[in-house]
Amino acid sequence: MPEIIVIANGDLRLSANRVCWAAQQQTEEAVMAAIRREGGTVRRGHPFDDEKGHGFIDSQSHGLRVFRDIPPDAPIVVVEAVWQYSQHILGGLIGHRGPILTVANWSGQWPGLVGMLNLNGSLTKAGVPYSTLWSTDFTDDFFLSGLRRWLKGEQIVHDHSHVRALADFSKVPADASKLGVELAKQLKRDKTIMGVFDEGCMGMYNAIIPDELLFPAGVCKERLSQSALYAAMLKVTDAEAAEVRAWLEKKGMKFMTGPKHETDLTDAQIAQQCRMYIAAVRIAADYGCEAIGIQYQQGLKDLCAASDLVEGILNNVDRPPVKDAAGKVLFEGKAVVHFNEVDECAGLDGLITNRVWTKLGFDPETTLHDVRYGEPYGGEYVWVFLISGAVPPQHLVGGYAGADSLRQPPMYFPNGGGTLRGISKPGELVWSRIFVEGGKLKADIGRAKAVSLPAEETQRRWAATTVQWPIMHAVLYGVTRDQLMGKHQSNHIQVAYAPDAAGAKKALAAKAAMFSELGIEVAICGTEHGLE
Repeated sequence: MPEIIVIANGDLRLSANRVCWAAQQQTEEAVMAAIRREGGTVRRGHPFDDEKGHGFIDSQSHGLRVFRDIPPDAPIVVVEAVWQYSQHILGGLIGHRGPILTVANWSGQWPGLVGMLNLNGSLTKAGVPYSTLWSTDFTDDFFLSGLRRWLKGEQIVHDHSHVRALADFSKVPADASKLGVELAKQLKRDKTIMGVFDEGCMGMYNAIIPDELLFPAGVCKERLSQSALYAAMLKVTDAEAAEVRAWLEKKGMKFMTGPKHETDLTDAQIAQQCRMYIAAVRIAADYGCEAIGIQYQQGLKDLCAASDLVEGILNNVDRPPVKDAAGKVLFEGKAVVHFNEVDECAGLDGLITNRVWTKLGFDPETTLHDVRYGEPYGGEYVWVFLISGAVPPQHLVGGYAGADSLRQPPMYFPNGGGTLRGISKPGELVWSRIFVEGGKLKADIGRAKAVSLPAEETQRRWAATTVQWPIMHAVLYGVTRDQLMGKHQSNHIQVAYAPDAAGAKKALAAKAAMFSELGIEVAICGTEHGLE
């Protein structure tokens, strides 16, 4: 194999790139050392920037410049120990003729695994062939055997024995299937609207569904502007914002406040978030949106407090009432389905989940999580599912009373804002992910359980990841760590609770049937799914 080029894709935010550089450098050195031990020749494809204080590709224009100096047939290894904006390097990787390997360190410290999964999903959507690997220290047999195959010119193929097409099952529960098909036909007939407050959050190309793939499912996009959201926030009165906070505190939610804007969660930041919540509900009603997604990370992060508190509340049926100009309560008794980070795949999944769960009489609250990290515990592989600051309180131990709000990390969120944080309650889950591959909508779906871990273990896992964000301890039925990593086409995974195992099986079957009737190609993952 010719000389191998290593590249490091990073964040758009200088503060994050500087803080995370040490971990990235350590990971790169370990990967390059492994390549050299296997007889490969390797070098970095771009230099460390002394002025910026890091060696990441940190913009799309930077990425295009880097690729101009990389031979078009050169083997490329994308090493990720941090969150990365896939758009920075997609322009270079699309059309690159040489083999591509994406690699992440198995660590929860920074979202390297999350970043790699996003890049993988983006490459899949773009139709770019690639191989992928991950490792704790890059000396284990799994990593080295895969690396050897790739160095020999092979594409790495992971174990997908846990995956079966829905069409391969001869028996799907008839009542659940009928329910899913009826809901799908209703959606295609009557149609609905998904409101998008600016597309393309954090370079997540994989999270954008082309309109022509949404239309056959009966879903239309309403393209909204975050500037309109901010303008609507300015029209919310101080008294209205205060009522939202008072409602939350009466429910038992705790805000961990302090006086310093740069590092603390302040009362002013919370007031901004309460205004955003009211403004978002009113805009959703004005445009007839069943689901909305707020990008926040670009634009609004430099203008106001974070959207996370808002996002968690929106996805909860029990939430502060919001009235229109005539005094009517909007979306009364319903969640306003919200898809974090404008992940449209999660948005489509969320509105489908809401309809299925509501029809079944189950709590319809749903959310996406980052596939952040995981470790064995008590004889099971327990994942850390973590999302940037927001889950519906119905998912948490104690509900609102079990939730607190901490300031978002300054390196990501200069204007602060609180999270909606807590520990997800134990219970049966259905998980899923819609993605785009080969110009088609596809979905993976399976079952899992959220488990309770001792307090000290939860705190250790929080400290090893991001302590400000809500956490779910999840065990996937019949899917190993490496099977999920080798198949999953996103940094995000959608979850919803069912009342028990029987309810989860029924919900999975109905949701899979609704997916299929909407034209989404469905794969059933793992075991305990109830299909035959």
